[in-house]
Amino acid sequence: MANQFNIRVYGFLIDNGCILITDEFRLGIYMTKFPGGGLQFGEGTIDCLKREFMEEMETPIDIISHFYTTDFYQPTTLLPSEMQLINIYYLVKAEKPFKFNTTDKMNDIPAIDGSQCFRWIKMNELRAEEFTFPIDRFIVGKLTDWQHKNSSQSRKAAKALQLSIKNCKTK
Repeated sequence: MANQFNIRVYGFLIDNGCILITDEFRLGIYMTKFPGGGLQFGEGTIDCLKREFMEEMETPIDIISHFYTTDFYQPTTLLPSEMQLINIYYLVKAEKPFKFNTTDKMNDIPAIDGSQCFRWIKMNELRAEEFTFPIDRFIVGKLTDWQHKNSSQSRKAAKALQLSIKNCKTK
Protein backbone atom coordinates (compact mmCIF):
# COMPACT_ATOMS: atom_id res chain seq x y z
CA MET A 1 0.00 0.00 0.00
CA ALA A 2 3.02 2.30 -0.30
CA ASN A 3 2.94 5.52 -2.31
CA GLN A 4 -0.83 5.78 -2.66
CA PHE A 5 -3.24 8.69 -2.50
CA ASN A 6 -6.21 8.99 -0.18
CA ILE A 7 -8.66 11.48 -1.71
CA ARG A 8 -11.25 12.99 0.63
CA VAL A 9 -14.09 15.33 -0.37
CA TYR A 10 -15.82 17.68 2.10
CA GLY A 11 -18.64 20.20 2.01
CA PHE A 12 -19.14 23.47 3.82
CA LEU A 13 -22.85 23.86 4.53
CA ILE A 14 -23.32 27.37 5.87
CA ASP A 15 -26.63 28.66 7.22
CA ASN A 16 -27.42 31.83 9.17
CA GLY A 17 -23.75 32.54 9.84
CA CYS A 18 -23.09 28.99 11.08
CA ILE A 19 -21.18 26.11 9.49
CA LEU A 20 -22.03 22.44 9.90
CA ILE A 21 -19.38 20.13 11.36
CA THR A 22 -19.44 16.50 12.35
CA ASP A 23 -18.19 14.60 15.38
CA GLU A 24 -17.45 10.93 14.73
CA PHE A 25 -16.05 7.93 16.54
CA ARG A 26 -13.88 5.89 14.17
CA LEU A 27 -10.75 3.78 14.49
CA GLY A 28 -10.98 4.02 18.27
CA ILE A 29 -10.94 7.82 18.55
CA TYR A 30 -13.33 10.77 18.59
CA MET A 31 -12.77 13.13 15.68
CA THR A 32 -14.19 16.48 14.66
CA LYS A 33 -14.16 17.37 10.98
CA PHE A 34 -16.31 18.69 8.15
CA PRO A 35 -19.02 16.52 6.56
CA GLY A 36 -17.81 14.36 3.70
CA GLY A 37 -15.60 11.36 3.15
CA GLY A 38 -13.56 9.20 0.84
CA LEU A 39 -13.68 9.16 -2.93
CA GLN A 40 -14.51 5.71 -4.30
CA PHE A 41 -12.95 4.33 -7.48
CA GLY A 42 -14.96 5.36 -10.55
CA GLU A 43 -16.59 8.29 -8.74
CA GLY A 44 -16.17 12.01 -9.42
CA THR A 45 -15.56 14.39 -6.54
CA ILE A 46 -18.98 16.04 -6.73
CA ASP A 47 -20.74 12.67 -6.95
CA CYS A 48 -18.73 11.57 -3.91
CA LEU A 49 -19.79 14.57 -1.86
CA LYS A 50 -23.44 14.20 -2.85
CA ARG A 51 -23.29 10.50 -1.88
CA GLU A 52 -21.66 11.27 1.47
CA PHE A 53 -24.31 13.86 2.39
CA MET A 54 -27.07 11.40 1.45
CA GLU A 55 -25.45 8.53 3.40
CA GLU A 56 -24.63 10.58 6.50
CA MET A 57 -27.55 13.03 6.61
CA GLU A 58 -30.16 11.92 4.09
CA THR A 59 -29.69 15.38 2.61
CA PRO A 60 -29.41 16.14 -1.09
CA ILE A 61 -27.01 19.00 -1.78
CA ASP A 62 -26.08 21.29 -4.63
CA ILE A 63 -22.55 22.50 -5.17
CA ILE A 64 -22.14 26.28 -5.02
CA SER A 65 -18.44 26.34 -5.85
CA HIS A 66 -15.07 24.72 -5.33
CA PHE A 67 -13.37 26.17 -2.25
CA TYR A 68 -9.95 24.54 -1.91
CA THR A 69 -7.86 21.52 -2.86
CA THR A 70 -4.81 20.53 -0.84
CA ASP A 71 -1.79 22.04 -2.57
CA PHE A 72 0.93 20.70 -0.29
CA TYR A 73 2.09 17.30 0.91
CA GLN A 74 -0.08 15.99 3.74
CA PRO A 75 0.50 12.43 4.97
CA THR A 76 -2.47 10.60 6.42
CA THR A 77 -2.52 10.57 10.23
CA LEU A 78 -4.63 7.48 10.94
CA LEU A 79 -3.73 5.28 8.01
CA PRO A 80 -0.35 3.98 6.80
CA SER A 81 2.15 6.82 6.57
CA GLU A 82 2.99 5.92 2.97
CA MET A 83 -0.36 7.41 1.91
CA GLN A 84 -0.67 11.02 0.79
CA LEU A 85 -3.88 12.81 1.67
CA ILE A 86 -5.59 15.05 -0.85
CA ASN A 87 -8.62 16.95 0.44
CA ILE A 88 -11.08 18.76 -1.78
CA TYR A 89 -13.53 21.22 -0.24
CA TYR A 90 -16.71 22.64 -1.76
CA LEU A 91 -19.26 25.22 -0.66
CA VAL A 92 -22.64 23.50 -0.75
CA LYS A 93 -26.29 24.30 -0.18
CA ALA A 94 -29.26 22.19 0.85
CA GLU A 95 -32.99 22.79 0.96
CA LYS A 96 -34.63 23.64 4.25
CA PRO A 97 -35.91 22.38 6.49
CA PHE A 98 -32.84 20.25 7.08
CA LYS A 99 -33.60 16.57 7.74
CA PHE A 100 -30.64 15.78 9.99
CA ASN A 101 -30.50 16.20 13.75
CA THR A 102 -27.90 18.36 15.43
CA THR A 103 -26.54 18.78 18.93
CA ASP A 104 -24.82 21.60 20.79
CA LYS A 105 -22.43 19.27 22.62
CA MET A 106 -19.10 18.08 21.22
CA ASN A 107 -18.82 14.29 20.78
CA ASP A 108 -22.44 13.74 21.83
CA ILE A 109 -22.17 10.12 20.66
CA PRO A 110 -21.26 6.74 22.15
CA ALA A 111 -17.74 5.35 21.73
CA ILE A 112 -18.96 2.87 19.10
CA ASP A 113 -17.22 2.72 15.73
CA GLY A 114 -19.28 4.61 13.15
CA SER A 115 -21.15 6.84 15.64
CA GLN A 116 -21.71 10.33 14.31
CA CYS A 117 -23.45 13.59 15.20
CA PHE A 118 -23.62 17.05 13.65
CA ARG A 119 -23.18 20.51 15.16
CA TRP A 120 -23.58 24.05 13.93
CA ILE A 121 -20.77 26.44 14.87
CA LYS A 122 -20.93 30.19 14.33
CA MET A 123 -18.46 31.11 11.61
CA ASN A 124 -16.94 33.79 13.82
CA GLU A 125 -16.39 31.21 16.59
CA LEU A 126 -14.70 28.62 14.37
CA ARG A 127 -11.39 27.58 15.98
CA ALA A 128 -8.70 25.41 14.41
CA GLU A 129 -7.94 23.62 17.68
CA GLU A 130 -11.45 22.11 17.73
CA PHE A 131 -10.59 19.96 14.71
CA THR A 132 -8.79 16.63 14.84
CA PHE A 133 -6.79 16.65 11.64
CA PRO A 134 -4.04 19.07 10.53
CA ILE A 135 -5.64 19.76 7.14
CA ASP A 136 -8.95 20.79 8.77
CA ARG A 137 -7.05 23.07 11.17
CA PHE A 138 -5.38 24.63 8.14
CA ILE A 139 -8.67 25.03 6.29
CA VAL A 140 -10.23 26.90 9.24
CA GLY A 141 -7.76 29.71 8.49
CA LYS A 142 -8.85 29.73 4.86
CA LEU A 143 -12.52 29.83 5.92
CA THR A 144 -11.85 32.71 8.32
CA ASP A 145 -10.07 34.68 5.58
CA TRP A 146 -12.90 33.91 3.13
CA GLN A 147 -15.56 35.00 5.62
CA HIS A 148 -13.72 38.24 6.37
CA LYS A 149 -13.25 38.99 2.67
CA ASN A 150 -16.92 38.27 1.87
CA SER A 151 -18.25 40.31 4.79
CA SER A 152 -15.99 43.24 3.77
CA GLN A 153 -17.23 43.00 0.17
CA SER A 154 -20.84 42.84 1.40
CA ARG A 155 -20.34 45.96 3.52
CA LYS A 156 -18.74 47.78 0.58
CA ALA A 157 -21.58 46.75 -1.74
CA ALA A 158 -24.19 47.89 0.82
CA LYS A 159 -22.44 51.27 1.21
CA ALA A 160 -22.23 51.67 -2.56
CA LEU A 161 -25.94 50.87 -2.88
CA GLN A 162 -26.83 53.37 -0.14
CA LEU A 163 -24.70 56.03 -1.84
CA SER A 164 -26.31 55.25 -5.19
CA ILE A 165 -29.81 55.57 -3.68
CA LYS A 166 -28.84 58.83 -1.93
CA ASN A 167 -27.41 60.27 -5.16
CA CYS A 168 -30.50 59.20 -7.07
CA LYS A 169 -32.76 61.04 -4.57
CA THR A 170 -30.73 64.26 -4.84
CA LYS A 171 -31.01 64.47 -8.63
